[in-house]
Amino acid sequence: MATDIRIALDAMGGDRGPAVVMPAAAIALERRPDLRFLIFGDRKALEPYLKNDPKLAERARIFHTDVAVKMTDKPSQALRTGRRVSSMWQAIEAVKTGAADCVLSAGNTGALMAMSKFCLHTMSPIDRPAIAALWPTLRGESIVLDVGATIGGDEQHLVDLAVMGAAMARIVFDIDSPTVGLLNVGSEEIKGVEEVKAAGRLLREANLPNMRYEGFVEGDDLGKGVVDVFVTEGFTGNIALKTAEGTARQLGQYMRDALGHSLMSRIGFLFARKALLALRDRMTPRASGGVFLGLDGVVIKAHGGADADSCAGAIELGYDMVRQELLAKIREMIAQASERRPAASPVVET
Repeated sequence: MATDIRIALDAMGGDRGPAVVMPAAAIALERRPDLRFLIFGDRKALEPYLKNDPKLAERARIFHTDVAVKMTDKPSQALRTGRRVSSMWQAIEAVKTGAADCVLSAGNTGALMAMSKFCLHTMSPIDRPAIAALWPTLRGESIVLDVGATIGGDEQHLVDLAVMGAAMARIVFDIDSPTVGLLNVGSEEIKGVEEVKAAGRLLREANLPNMRYEGFVEGDDLGKGVVDVFVTEGFTGNIALKTAEGTARQLGQYMRDALGHSLMSRIGFLFARKALLALRDRMTPRASGGVFLGLDGVVIKAHGGADADSCAGAIELGYDMVRQELLAKIREMIAQASERRPAASPVVET
C-alpha cells in the first residue's frame, strides 16, 4: 500500500457543500498528515479555500465538475443526469480507476448508494451492499447494519451482513473477535421470522474465527451495547436509526422546555449547557458518518447536516478503513464463511 492515503471528496454534497467539506479536509489533514485529497466540484467555489490554506493546497488537487447531485434527487434521476459528469460520480470513479483509495460524500444517500453500486459493483459473492452506522451505547459504541441500503433479505444476506460488520468492528474497535447478534423480537431461538432463525443457525454452525456469534438480541439491547455488531435488514435498521435520532431530538426539546420554565432554570441551563449538548450528541448515532459495506471499494457517507468536525471524523473513518485494509478483511472472512457453509442436502429420487 502507498504511504499516503488518497481520499476522493464530493465537495458539492451535503447541506452546505464546500463550506463544510473543505474545512473538514483541513482538520483531517492536521490529524492525519499522510492524507492526500482529490476534490471534485465547482473550481470557483473550491479554489478560495486552497488559497487561504497552503498546507491543504499542497496536499489537494481540484477536479472541476459542472454538475452536482441534489439532496432531493431520486437515485434513478441522479444516475440519469449525473452519471460520469457529477462531482459524486467522478469521486466514486476515482476509486474504481485506482486514483483514490476511498471516496467520501455528504450528499444524497440513495444516489450515492446507486452510483457506488453501479460504478464499483459488489464484491463477490455479496449481492446486496449495506450501510453500517456507529451507534452510541452504555459501553461506548457498537456497529449496526444495515441501516437502510436494502430492504428485506434472506438468511444468507443476514450472514453476509454479520461477516462484513465483524470485519469493520475488527478495525474500528481494534479487537480480533467482535461479538455479533441478530436483532430479533426476542432472545429465544424459537422466536422471529424464518429468515432470522435460519441465519442464526447458519452462524452458530459455522463458528467463524474472528467473530463470536452471541445469538438473538432485542431492540432495548441496542442502547446497552450487549454486542459489538447488531445485524438486521435495512427496513428494520433504518426505522431503528430514525427512532434513535428522533428520541435524541425529543429529549433535547424536553430539556430545553424544562430548563426555560423559570428564571432559575434558565440560569441553571447556562451552567449545564455544555453537558446537555454533550448528552444529546452522545445519544445520536455518530454524525461523522457510515460505511457502505459489500462494495468493491471503500465508500464513506458523511451526514448531510454534519459540521466540519463531524465531516473530518468521517474522513478519518475512511482513512482507518483503508489503512487497516477493510476490503481484505471482508474477503478473508467471506472465504472462511464459504468454507464452513453447510453442504446442501442431496436430492433423493423416489
